[in-house]
Amino acid sequence: MPEPVPAAKPEGEDALPADGAPPSSAEEESGSTELTGLFVEKPPDNVVAVTGTDIIFIAKVDSSKLTRKPTMKWLKGKWLDLGSKAGKHMQFKETYDRNTKVYTYEMKIIKVVPGDAGGYRCEVTSKDKCDSCTFEISVEAAQQEQQVDILSAFKRADAGEDEGDLDFSALLKAAKKKKPQKQEEQIDVWELLKSAHPSEYESIAFKYGITDLRGMLKRLKKMKTVEPKHTEAFLKKLESCYSVDKGKKIVLMCEVVDPTVQVKWLKNGQEIKPSAKYIMESDGNIRRLTINKTNLADDAAYECVVGEDKSFTEVFVKEPPVTITKLMDDYHVVVGERVEFEIEVSEEGAHVMWFFEDVELHKDKDSKFRFKKDGKKHTLIIQEATLDDIGMYHAWTNGGHTKGELEVEEKELEVLQDIADLTVKATDQAMFKCEVSDDKVTGKWFKDGVEVLPSERIKMTHIGRFHRLIIDEVKPEDAGDYTFVPDGYALSLSAKLNFLEIKIDYVPRQDPPKIHLDTTGNMVSQNTIIVVAGNKLRLDVEISGEPAPTVVWSKGDKAITESEGRVRVESRKDLSCFVIEGAEREDEGNYTICVNNPAGEDKAVLFVKIVDVPDPPESVKCTSVGEDCATITWEPPKFDGGVPVKGYLMERKKKGSSRWTKLNFDVYESTTYEAKRMIEGVLYEMRVFAVNSIGMSQPSLNSKPFMPIAPTSEPTRLVVHDVTDSTCTLKWLAPEKIGAGGLDGYIIEYCKEGDTEWVVANKDLCERQGYVVRGLPVGEKINFRVVAVNIAGHSAPATLAQPVTIREIVEYPKIRLPRELRTKYVRKVGEKINLTIPFQGKPRPVANWYKDGQPIDPKMVNVRTTNVDSIFFIRSAEREHSGKYELVLQIENMEDRAAIEIRIVDKPGPPVNVKVTDVWGFNAALEWEVPKDDGNSEITGYTIQKADLKTKEWFTVYEHNRRTNCTCSDLIMGNEYMFRVYSANYCGLSEDPSFSKNTAVIAKTGLEIKRSPFKEKDMACMPKFTRPLVNRSVVAGYSTAISCAVRGFPKPKIVWMKNKMIIGEDPKFLMQNNQGVLTLNIRKPSTFDGGKYSCMAVNDLGKDEVECKLDVRIATDPDKEKK
Repeated sequence: MPEPVPAAKPEGEDALPADGAPPSSAEEESGSTELTGLFVEKPPDNVVAVTGTDIIFIAKVDSSKLTRKPTMKWLKGKWLDLGSKAGKHMQFKETYDRNTKVYTYEMKIIKVVPGDAGGYRCEVTSKDKCDSCTFEISVEAAQQEQQVDILSAFKRADAGEDEGDLDFSALLKAAKKKKPQKQEEQIDVWELLKSAHPSEYESIAFKYGITDLRGMLKRLKKMKTVEPKHTEAFLKKLESCYSVDKGKKIVLMCEVVDPTVQVKWLKNGQEIKPSAKYIMESDGNIRRLTINKTNLADDAAYECVVGEDKSFTEVFVKEPPVTITKLMDDYHVVVGERVEFEIEVSEEGAHVMWFFEDVELHKDKDSKFRFKKDGKKHTLIIQEATLDDIGMYHAWTNGGHTKGELEVEEKELEVLQDIADLTVKATDQAMFKCEVSDDKVTGKWFKDGVEVLPSERIKMTHIGRFHRLIIDEVKPEDAGDYTFVPDGYALSLSAKLNFLEIKIDYVPRQDPPKIHLDTTGNMVSQNTIIVVAGNKLRLDVEISGEPAPTVVWSKGDKAITESEGRVRVESRKDLSCFVIEGAEREDEGNYTICVNNPAGEDKAVLFVKIVDVPDPPESVKCTSVGEDCATITWEPPKFDGGVPVKGYLMERKKKGSSRWTKLNFDVYESTTYEAKRMIEGVLYEMRVFAVNSIGMSQPSLNSKPFMPIAPTSEPTRLVVHDVTDSTCTLKWLAPEKIGAGGLDGYIIEYCKEGDTEWVVANKDLCERQGYVVRGLPVGEKINFRVVAVNIAGHSAPATLAQPVTIREIVEYPKIRLPRELRTKYVRKVGEKINLTIPFQGKPRPVANWYKDGQPIDPKMVNVRTTNVDSIFFIRSAEREHSGKYELVLQIENMEDRAAIEIRIVDKPGPPVNVKVTDVWGFNAALEWEVPKDDGNSEITGYTIQKADLKTKEWFTVYEHNRRTNCTCSDLIMGNEYMFRVYSANYCGLSEDPSFSKNTAVIAKTGLEIKRSPFKEKDMACMPKFTRPLVNRSVVAGYSTAISCAVRGFPKPKIVWMKNKMIIGEDPKFLMQNNQGVLTLNIRKPSTFDGGKYSCMAVNDLGKDEVECKLDVRIATDPDKEKK
């Protein structure tokens, strides 16, 4: 995570927020936090923050007793990990104090907003240990404090903010007014506002001095929405918040009371319409909203609305961790050069934070830093590097970090061509010319210390890297020392101008030929000329003699006669020119010039030496590495270019990168170089250039990739665990610092006291944190040390404070019998018995087992004894394994004993002599005797069952009967019963029951039935209709029925009539009588069947009649009616 510089907080004092606001309660209450678990310091339980201010929470963890580095998580709600929200709004920092071994974790919320309110949790874990603490953040709107402001009391009441003189009387008045108010009862203005009508808000605000009415209304609205409402529409509301990864789907679910009710889903107050992204489902009482392929726009508040009831929730969309796929390169530049730090991330549009050392870089108008985004590429640009820009630059994402180093050096001005002395004649032109490495450098010309100013005859030019001083028509007064001084550099170039006066004295004569060689210029000695490969050689040789001599050039025995081509000879009057265009190594050799005329001959031999840049160095390799350094060696180039090699230049780059970083600007003379300031765990490559006076060679082949890795720190807490006559057991903990190279294992070494030769105890690396060193001489004092090993080599050794004497300490034998074996040990037949009896004693004790005073039979019991315990094992327990076992531990004449009583139990046998002793009424008395075999366990009870001899079905009468007798009651008269009894113990009921020898007969007794006289009830009644006929209107052609209900006894005779006429056996009518329900079915009636229908019921006691009207109408076509 990024490590921005937090707001300063001195130890023991409360730190102010970054914006200068008063400190929040997170800092004010930190001193009173109760300390528990792993935490040394925890955030306060409740914090009230003001909108727009910064707030810092601090948690400290003591790692002195932890084997691994603790991991801290900051959470909001139940499961929202705030690590994914790191950025400009939330920042996290972790520091470690090596002296106190305390980790300090900070969470900083910049410019608090209302959405930051809620419950938070910080959770720290380390291997198998875990601790957490919770705290609450409440956010209040920023508003003016209405308490007494002492400074404002000093001002005149009628003055502005910056006007008026101090009025101390106002302060006294204010103080007098405030004193009685302290005695009055405090009034909660917000509770008063919540219960008041909106029309009274303004008067209450005026009364209590609230000036920010808009802020008051916002806070009041928020307070009202927070109040829980009792709802009748929801059985189960939405969860308080949901968390989902970006790109995944999430389901919001609630349960309503009415399964038919329609619900609305809102997002930030706006209704959501069904679509491919938002899917709304209704399944009985359950309502679901599915959001597919979530993005950051879905991070919002959601509501489910049923009528006037609402259920709220909040969805947090977590961005996946953005990793850095291309790391940052190092830069080594000179002042004024452009620097571009470039990285690539795994996601387009990802947020990347840039830091210079510990300071975050922002895009400001006046800043020299520029930021560029191109898809996944992010670039930090420094237009012109300065010495102030030297340092380490960091790039942070929420899932990665990389850093690169910038080294800036002063630019040195190199003189490529110096000014040469000139000797000129009168009226000739003199031109001084020099060339420097930087084409932007300006300068001034001086003559004898006086600045030269331009004129018609004197001109100064600056074209690219060339600076020229041109003097036309040279005069004697122009002679002197000329100097060129570059601006801004402590450098000067000087030359001398000589004025030559010519006097001609002609004496005609004849001379033999003469070669006049100019020993200045390219000649390093009298007859040797050095030429740089690729350059042009033009050798002008002045020749004299009368008459004009003949000139012949040759290399070895071969004459050079060509006047054109790469190697040629040009002849002029009194001058012979030898030219080589683009000199090559093959052109090196001795060249002879021979001149002759009738008066004589002259000859000169010249050696032309071709020099070049050297070949690249060879065999570049890394011989050793450190935590942030590596040692590089190479061999000199095979060909030095004809000039001694002055030194070497080195470059390095990260593997996979194309950016090479210079490691030195001045040539390095040795062939071994230690590269520093590298990043541990990153692969690097190196290359070397050879430099001579001609120039720089091509780069060497890249070295094999190497990685700076440091050995681990020494192992910790090395102690002696055990010592015998020939062995020593050592134990230790892992190193505190392991690094990128990991940990391969440990080497254990020992030596006798006074010796310096250490002996390696283990052939292979020991991967565990303990080792037994064997084969040690008895009685010797031995020093031990342990070294951790990884790919980088051996760590510093961990040693013991004093030597160890190899002699076993006699320790009295002691058996540590487990608590459960100190009482009777009971197991069932067939179960496995596996007992481990630990003991101690030195030297190794001898353990013997006895059963009932006799040595145990190895065929029945298996025993295995180690140095520290004895294991007693029986695969399948039997009754004969029961008994008293004794373990005897002996060391010479010392011993210790421990006894174990083992009882193997089985199911008991059946009871004996079960018999019925007495029968009376509906009861029978039983008795029996205890079973002959109790299964080696106490009888816990009996189960008694009975059976009727007719059915022979058994029913349980008693369970867990403790006595050997019982009484069976509620027996049925006239039946004969038999009984059986099971015995029970720890293992359960006996396999077989014991049956009673006799039966119990429940005899019948004499009974007399007295019947009461039966009086027949008179059911006769006259007919009476309980349900009348109902008038009906039917459609012609559709069958219909009319019905009624009648009651009467004897059964009445039913007569149906139409218009007072009895309906006979007409097939159109069907008459039915079902339990007094009378029905008349009329099959497809016509208009003729309409009229009055009546039904009459008649018996001997009377009659009754009901009637109804039936209206038959003709069906009509509704379409025709409309027309």
